[in-house]
Amino acid sequence: MSQPFRPLVIRFGRLGDTLLLQPLLRRLHARYGQPCQLLAVGTYAIELYRDQPDVAEVIALQSHHRPMPLSPEQWRAVFALRRMRHVPVYVCEPQPRSLARIRLMLKLAGIPDSHCVFLNDIALPPGGHWIEHLLQLANATPPAFHDPFAQVACMTGCVPELLVSTQERAECERWLVDRGLAGHPLVLLQPANKRTMRWNGVRAASDDDKSWPIAHWARVVGAIHAKLPQARILLCGSAAEVEYLESIRKTMAQPHVEVVAKDLPLSRLKALLAVAHSMISVDTGPAHMAAAMGCPLVVLFGSVSPCHWTPRGRAPDVVRVLGGQPFNRVDAIAPDEVIDAWRELPARLSAAPSIDAASALADTRL
Repeated sequence: MSQPFRPLVIRFGRLGDTLLLQPLLRRLHARYGQPCQLLAVGTYAIELYRDQPDVAEVIALQSHHRPMPLSPEQWRAVFALRRMRHVPVYVCEPQPRSLARIRLMLKLAGIPDSHCVFLNDIALPPGGHWIEHLLQLANATPPAFHDPFAQVACMTGCVPELLVSTQERAECERWLVDRGLAGHPLVLLQPANKRTMRWNGVRAASDDDKSWPIAHWARVVGAIHAKLPQARILLCGSAAEVEYLESIRKTMAQPHVEVVAKDLPLSRLKALLAVAHSMISVDTGPAHMAAAMGCPLVVLFGSVSPCHWTPRGRAPDVVRVLGGQPFNRVDAIAPDEVIDAWRELPARLSAAPSIDAASALADTRL
Protein backbone atom coordinates (compact mmCIF):
# COMPACT_ATOMS: atom_id res chain seq x y z
CA MET A 1 0.00 0.00 0.00
CA SER A 2 1.24 3.54 -0.85
CA GLN A 3 2.63 5.67 1.94
CA PRO A 4 -0.07 8.09 3.18
CA PHE A 5 0.58 11.80 2.71
CA ARG A 6 -1.29 14.88 3.88
CA PRO A 7 -1.74 16.77 0.60
CA LEU A 8 -1.39 20.55 0.67
CA VAL A 9 -4.14 22.61 -0.97
CA ILE A 10 -3.63 26.32 -1.70
CA ARG A 11 -6.33 28.87 -2.56
CA PHE A 12 -6.29 32.63 -1.86
CA GLY A 13 -10.03 33.19 -2.36
CA ARG A 14 -13.02 34.55 -0.51
CA LEU A 15 -15.55 32.61 1.54
CA GLY A 16 -17.41 31.08 -1.39
CA ASP A 17 -14.18 30.13 -3.17
CA THR A 18 -12.86 28.49 0.00
CA LEU A 19 -16.08 26.56 0.61
CA LEU A 20 -16.15 25.24 -2.96
CA LEU A 21 -12.86 23.48 -2.22
CA GLN A 22 -14.66 20.99 0.02
CA PRO A 23 -15.36 18.30 -2.65
CA LEU A 24 -11.71 18.52 -3.75
CA LEU A 25 -10.51 18.21 -0.14
CA ARG A 26 -12.75 15.17 0.34
CA ARG A 27 -11.42 13.47 -2.80
CA LEU A 28 -7.79 14.16 -1.93
CA HIS A 29 -8.42 12.76 1.57
CA ALA A 30 -9.74 9.60 -0.05
CA ARG A 31 -6.90 9.36 -2.59
CA TYR A 32 -4.00 9.90 -0.22
CA GLY A 33 -5.41 8.37 2.95
CA GLN A 34 -4.87 11.48 5.09
CA PRO A 35 -6.82 14.73 5.60
CA CYS A 36 -5.50 17.80 3.80
CA GLN A 37 -3.50 20.82 4.86
CA LEU A 38 -4.93 24.11 3.57
CA LEU A 39 -3.15 27.41 2.93
CA ALA A 40 -5.75 30.13 2.52
CA VAL A 41 -6.50 33.80 3.16
CA GLY A 42 -8.83 35.02 5.90
CA THR A 43 -9.78 33.74 9.33
CA TYR A 44 -13.01 32.41 7.81
CA ALA A 45 -10.95 29.53 6.38
CA ILE A 46 -10.08 28.43 9.92
CA GLU A 47 -13.71 28.76 11.10
CA LEU A 48 -15.10 27.05 8.02
CA TYR A 49 -12.93 23.94 8.29
CA ARG A 50 -12.56 23.63 12.06
CA ASP A 51 -13.37 20.01 13.06
CA GLN A 52 -14.10 19.02 9.47
CA PRO A 53 -12.78 15.50 8.75
CA ASP A 54 -11.14 16.30 5.42
CA VAL A 55 -8.88 19.06 6.81
CA ALA A 56 -6.11 18.48 9.34
CA GLU A 57 -4.64 22.00 9.46
CA VAL A 58 -5.39 25.48 8.12
CA ILE A 59 -2.69 28.11 7.64
CA ALA A 60 -4.56 31.39 7.15
CA LEU A 61 -2.98 34.65 6.02
CA GLN A 62 -4.60 37.98 6.82
CA SER A 63 -3.22 39.45 3.60
CA HIS A 64 -1.17 38.12 0.71
CA HIS A 65 -0.72 41.37 -1.21
CA ARG A 66 1.91 43.01 1.00
CA PRO A 67 5.49 42.77 -0.30
CA MET A 68 7.22 39.71 1.14
CA PRO A 69 9.94 41.70 2.99
CA LEU A 70 7.21 43.61 4.86
CA SER A 71 5.03 40.62 5.74
CA PRO A 72 6.13 38.56 8.74
CA GLU A 73 3.04 36.36 8.44
CA GLN A 74 3.92 35.38 4.88
CA TRP A 75 7.39 34.41 6.06
CA ARG A 76 5.84 32.36 8.87
CA ALA A 77 3.74 30.62 6.24
CA VAL A 78 6.87 29.93 4.18
CA PHE A 79 8.55 28.34 7.22
CA ALA A 80 5.41 26.24 7.77
CA LEU A 81 5.50 25.16 4.12
CA ARG A 82 9.05 23.92 4.57
CA ARG A 83 7.59 21.15 6.72
CA MET A 84 5.56 20.13 3.67
CA ARG A 85 8.38 19.76 1.14
CA HIS A 86 7.64 16.05 0.69
CA VAL A 87 3.87 16.13 0.14
CA PRO A 88 1.75 16.56 -3.02
CA VAL A 89 0.66 20.17 -3.56
CA TYR A 90 -2.60 21.21 -5.26
CA VAL A 91 -2.67 24.88 -6.25
CA CYS A 92 -6.29 25.89 -6.87
CA GLU A 93 -5.62 29.59 -7.45
CA PRO A 94 -6.71 31.00 -10.85
CA GLN A 95 -5.83 34.69 -10.32
CA PRO A 96 -2.47 35.65 -11.87
CA ARG A 97 -1.39 38.06 -9.11
CA SER A 98 -2.17 35.61 -6.32
CA LEU A 99 -0.68 32.74 -8.27
CA ALA A 100 2.60 34.64 -8.67
CA ARG A 101 2.78 35.11 -4.89
CA ILE A 102 2.03 31.42 -4.31
CA ARG A 103 4.80 30.37 -6.70
CA LEU A 104 7.24 32.63 -4.87
CA MET A 105 6.26 31.17 -1.48
CA LEU A 106 6.64 27.61 -2.79
CA LYS A 107 10.07 28.44 -4.17
CA LEU A 108 11.20 30.00 -0.90
CA ALA A 109 9.91 26.95 0.97
CA GLY A 110 11.97 24.64 -1.24
CA ILE A 111 8.96 22.86 -2.78
CA PRO A 112 9.83 21.79 -6.35
CA ASP A 113 7.43 22.07 -9.28
CA SER A 114 7.47 18.28 -9.59
CA HIS A 115 5.52 18.12 -6.31
CA CYS A 116 2.79 20.45 -7.59
CA VAL A 117 -0.20 20.51 -9.91
CA PHE A 118 -1.91 23.76 -10.89
CA LEU A 119 -5.57 24.42 -11.67
CA ASN A 120 -4.63 26.80 -14.49
CA ASP A 121 -3.03 23.88 -16.33
CA ILE A 122 -6.43 22.18 -16.58
CA ALA A 123 -8.98 23.64 -18.99
CA LEU A 124 -12.45 24.40 -17.66
CA PRO A 125 -14.90 22.82 -20.12
CA PRO A 126 -17.42 25.25 -21.67
CA GLY A 127 -20.42 25.39 -19.39
CA GLY A 128 -18.64 23.36 -16.71
CA HIS A 129 -19.15 24.00 -13.02
CA TRP A 130 -16.25 25.21 -10.92
CA ILE A 131 -16.48 22.15 -8.65
CA GLU A 132 -15.97 19.83 -11.64
CA HIS A 133 -12.92 21.88 -12.53
CA LEU A 134 -11.55 21.41 -9.01
CA LEU A 135 -12.30 17.69 -9.07
CA GLN A 136 -10.36 17.35 -12.32
CA LEU A 137 -7.43 18.85 -10.43
CA ALA A 138 -8.00 16.44 -7.54
CA ASN A 139 -7.76 13.53 -9.99
CA ALA A 140 -4.40 14.77 -11.27
CA THR A 141 -1.13 13.62 -9.69
CA PRO A 142 2.07 15.67 -9.27
CA PRO A 143 4.91 14.08 -11.30
CA ALA A 144 6.94 13.17 -8.20
CA PHE A 145 4.03 11.10 -6.87
CA HIS A 146 2.98 9.52 -10.15
CA ASP A 147 4.12 5.96 -9.48
CA PRO A 148 2.41 5.37 -6.12
CA PHE A 149 -0.73 7.46 -6.68
CA ALA A 150 -1.54 7.97 -10.38
CA GLN A 151 -3.71 4.83 -10.42
CA VAL A 152 -5.49 5.66 -7.14
CA ALA A 153 -8.96 6.72 -8.24
CA CYS A 154 -11.78 7.58 -5.87
CA MET A 155 -15.37 8.38 -6.74
CA THR A 156 -16.48 10.97 -4.22
CA GLY A 157 -19.37 13.40 -4.31
CA CYS A 158 -19.49 16.76 -6.05
CA VAL A 159 -21.64 18.56 -3.46
CA PRO A 160 -19.95 20.49 -0.63
CA GLU A 161 -20.78 19.16 2.83
CA LEU A 162 -20.07 20.77 6.18
CA LEU A 163 -20.61 19.08 9.52
CA VAL A 164 -22.10 20.83 12.54
CA SER A 165 -20.63 19.91 15.89
CA THR A 166 -22.83 19.18 18.89
CA GLN A 167 -21.35 22.25 20.57
CA GLU A 168 -22.12 24.51 17.60
CA ARG A 169 -25.68 23.24 17.45
CA ALA A 170 -26.23 23.74 21.18
CA GLU A 171 -24.72 27.23 21.13
CA CYS A 172 -26.96 28.25 18.23
CA GLU A 173 -30.03 26.92 20.04
CA ARG A 174 -29.15 29.00 23.13
CA TRP A 175 -28.72 32.07 20.93
CA LEU A 176 -32.11 31.52 19.28
CA VAL A 177 -33.75 31.24 22.71
CA ASP A 178 -32.02 34.39 23.97
CA ARG A 179 -33.23 36.38 20.94
CA GLY A 180 -36.78 35.04 21.11
CA LEU A 181 -36.41 33.26 17.78
CA ALA A 182 -36.74 29.65 18.94
CA GLY A 183 -39.85 27.87 17.68
CA HIS A 184 -40.36 30.22 14.70
CA PRO A 185 -39.70 29.43 11.05
CA LEU A 186 -36.53 31.32 10.18
CA VAL A 187 -36.11 32.84 6.72
CA LEU A 188 -32.67 34.29 6.06
CA LEU A 189 -32.02 37.15 3.65
CA GLN A 190 -28.53 37.97 2.33
CA PRO A 191 -28.77 41.30 0.47
CA ALA A 192 -25.05 42.22 0.55
CA ASN A 193 -22.03 40.81 -1.23
CA LYS A 194 -18.29 41.42 -1.23
CA ARG A 195 -18.72 44.53 -3.43
CA THR A 196 -21.45 46.18 -1.36
CA MET A 197 -19.19 48.05 1.06
CA ARG A 198 -16.33 50.36 0.19
CA TRP A 199 -13.86 51.98 2.58
CA ASN A 200 -16.03 55.13 2.56
CA GLY A 201 -19.48 53.56 2.74
CA VAL A 202 -21.97 51.70 0.57
CA ARG A 203 -21.04 51.31 -3.07
CA ALA A 204 -23.40 52.99 -5.54
CA ALA A 205 -26.02 50.54 -6.81
CA SER A 206 -25.10 51.42 -10.39
CA ASP A 207 -21.58 50.11 -9.68
CA ASP A 208 -22.74 46.81 -8.16
CA ASP A 209 -24.39 44.29 -10.47
CA LYS A 210 -25.63 42.32 -7.42
CA SER A 211 -27.49 45.23 -5.79
CA TRP A 212 -31.24 44.60 -5.52
CA PRO A 213 -33.52 47.55 -4.62
CA ILE A 214 -34.77 47.77 -1.04
CA ALA A 215 -38.33 48.07 -2.31
CA HIS A 216 -37.94 44.64 -3.92
CA TRP A 217 -36.71 43.12 -0.65
CA ALA A 218 -39.70 44.68 1.12
CA ARG A 219 -42.09 43.05 -1.40
CA VAL A 220 -40.48 39.69 -0.75
CA VAL A 221 -40.72 40.12 3.03
CA GLY A 222 -44.42 40.91 2.68
CA ALA A 223 -44.95 37.70 0.69
CA ILE A 224 -43.06 35.67 3.30
CA HIS A 225 -45.26 37.06 6.07
CA ALA A 226 -48.38 36.24 4.02
CA LYS A 227 -47.35 32.59 3.67
CA LEU A 228 -45.61 32.15 7.05
CA PRO A 229 -47.19 34.58 9.55
CA GLN A 230 -45.09 33.13 12.40
CA ALA A 231 -41.80 33.49 10.52
CA ARG A 232 -38.91 35.61 11.69
CA ILE A 233 -36.87 37.15 8.90
CA LEU A 234 -33.16 37.57 9.58
CA LEU A 235 -30.94 39.94 7.61
CA CYS A 236 -27.52 38.28 7.39
CA GLY A 237 -24.10 39.55 6.46
CA SER A 238 -20.77 40.57 7.92
CA ALA A 239 -20.18 42.89 10.86
CA ALA A 240 -19.05 45.60 8.42
CA GLU A 241 -22.49 45.49 6.75
CA VAL A 242 -24.58 46.03 9.89
CA GLU A 243 -25.36 49.71 9.26
CA TYR A 244 -26.30 48.98 5.65
CA LEU A 245 -28.58 46.13 6.74
CA GLU A 246 -30.16 48.33 9.43
CA SER A 247 -30.96 50.91 6.77
CA ILE A 248 -32.72 48.19 4.78
CA ARG A 249 -34.69 47.07 7.84
CA LYS A 250 -35.80 50.61 8.68
CA THR A 251 -36.74 51.41 5.09
CA MET A 252 -38.79 48.22 4.86
CA ALA A 253 -40.82 49.11 7.96
CA GLN A 254 -41.92 45.46 8.18
CA PRO A 255 -42.57 43.52 11.41
CA HIS A 256 -40.47 40.58 12.62
CA VAL A 257 -37.38 41.55 10.63
CA GLU A 258 -34.07 41.53 12.51
CA VAL A 259 -30.46 42.30 11.61
CA VAL A 260 -28.27 39.53 13.00
CA ALA A 261 -25.01 40.23 11.15
CA LYS A 262 -23.27 41.45 14.31
CA ASP A 263 -24.00 38.12 16.06
CA LEU A 264 -23.18 35.80 13.18
CA PRO A 265 -19.73 34.20 13.26
CA LEU A 266 -19.38 31.44 10.69
CA SER A 267 -19.85 28.68 13.25
CA ARG A 268 -23.24 30.11 14.23
CA LEU A 269 -24.23 30.85 10.64
CA LYS A 270 -23.46 27.24 9.75
CA ALA A 271 -25.61 25.92 12.59
CA LEU A 272 -28.35 28.43 11.79
CA LEU A 273 -28.44 27.34 8.15
CA ALA A 274 -28.80 23.75 9.36
CA VAL A 275 -32.19 24.58 10.91
CA ALA A 276 -33.48 27.57 8.90
CA HIS A 277 -36.64 27.29 6.83
CA SER A 278 -34.98 28.85 3.76
CA MET A 279 -32.69 31.56 2.45
CA ILE A 280 -32.90 34.20 -0.28
CA SER A 281 -29.52 35.58 -1.28
CA VAL A 282 -27.60 37.40 -3.93
CA ASP A 283 -24.73 35.40 -5.41
CA THR A 284 -22.20 35.40 -2.57
CA GLY A 285 -20.38 33.09 -0.15
CA PRO A 286 -23.20 32.52 2.38
CA ALA A 287 -25.40 31.25 -0.46
CA HIS A 288 -22.90 28.45 -1.08
CA MET A 289 -22.87 27.72 2.64
CA ALA A 290 -26.68 27.54 2.70
CA ALA A 291 -26.69 24.96 -0.09
CA ALA A 292 -23.96 22.96 1.66
CA MET A 293 -26.08 22.89 4.82
CA GLY A 294 -29.18 21.65 2.98
CA CYS A 295 -31.05 24.95 3.40
CA PRO A 296 -33.59 25.58 0.59
CA LEU A 297 -32.24 28.54 -1.33
CA VAL A 298 -33.17 31.14 -3.93
CA VAL A 299 -30.04 32.83 -5.31
CA LEU A 300 -29.97 35.95 -7.50
CA PHE A 301 -27.17 36.24 -10.06
CA GLY A 302 -25.79 39.34 -11.71
CA SER A 303 -23.13 39.22 -14.43
CA VAL A 304 -21.48 35.99 -13.25
CA SER A 305 -22.46 32.83 -15.10
CA PRO A 306 -24.72 30.53 -13.01
CA CYS A 307 -23.49 27.50 -14.95
CA HIS A 308 -20.05 27.96 -13.34
CA TRP A 309 -21.09 29.13 -9.87
CA THR A 310 -24.55 27.85 -8.93
CA PRO A 311 -24.52 26.72 -5.26
CA ARG A 312 -24.91 22.97 -5.04
CA GLY A 313 -27.37 21.42 -2.62
CA ARG A 314 -27.80 17.91 -1.30
CA ALA A 315 -31.28 17.35 -2.72
CA PRO A 316 -32.83 17.99 -6.16
CA ASP A 317 -34.45 21.42 -6.58
CA VAL A 318 -33.21 22.67 -3.20
CA VAL A 319 -31.53 25.58 -5.03
CA ARG A 320 -33.44 27.89 -7.39
CA VAL A 321 -31.36 30.22 -9.57
CA LEU A 322 -32.56 33.49 -11.06
CA GLY A 323 -30.78 36.00 -13.28
CA GLY A 324 -27.29 35.76 -14.70
CA GLN A 325 -26.36 36.25 -18.32
CA PRO A 326 -27.67 37.78 -20.56
CA PHE A 327 -29.39 40.10 -18.02
CA ASN A 328 -26.11 40.82 -16.18
CA ARG A 329 -27.69 42.69 -13.26
CA VAL A 330 -29.65 41.49 -10.25
CA ASP A 331 -31.98 44.49 -10.47
CA ALA A 332 -33.31 43.04 -13.74
CA ILE A 333 -35.00 40.32 -11.63
CA ALA A 334 -38.58 41.20 -10.67
CA PRO A 335 -39.77 40.67 -7.07
CA ASP A 336 -42.56 38.34 -8.24
CA GLU A 337 -39.95 36.02 -9.81
CA VAL A 338 -38.19 35.74 -6.46
CA ILE A 339 -41.45 35.27 -4.56
CA ASP A 340 -42.60 32.52 -6.93
CA ALA A 341 -39.23 30.76 -6.73
CA TRP A 342 -39.29 30.92 -2.92
CA ARG A 343 -42.84 29.54 -2.74
CA GLU A 344 -41.80 26.61 -4.96
CA LEU A 345 -38.85 25.59 -2.80
CA PRO A 346 -39.18 22.06 -1.41
CA ALA A 347 -39.48 21.52 2.31
CA ARG A 348 -36.03 20.98 3.72
CA LEU A 349 -34.77 17.55 4.62
CA SER A 350 -33.59 16.65 8.11
CA ALA A 351 -31.04 18.94 9.72
CA ALA A 352 -27.37 18.62 8.80
CA PRO A 353 -25.49 15.86 10.63
CA SER A 354 -23.38 16.65 13.67
CA ILE A 355 -19.65 16.06 13.80
CA ASP A 356 -20.42 12.92 15.81
CA ALA A 357 -21.76 11.42 12.58
CA ALA A 358 -18.56 12.20 10.65
CA SER A 359 -17.25 8.63 10.56
CA ALA A 360 -20.51 7.13 9.31
CA LEU A 361 -20.86 9.90 6.71
CA ALA A 362 -17.32 9.33 5.47
CA ASP A 363 -18.04 5.62 5.06
CA THR A 364 -21.09 6.27 2.89
CA ARG A 365 -19.66 8.92 0.60
CA LEU A 366 -16.43 7.24 -0.57
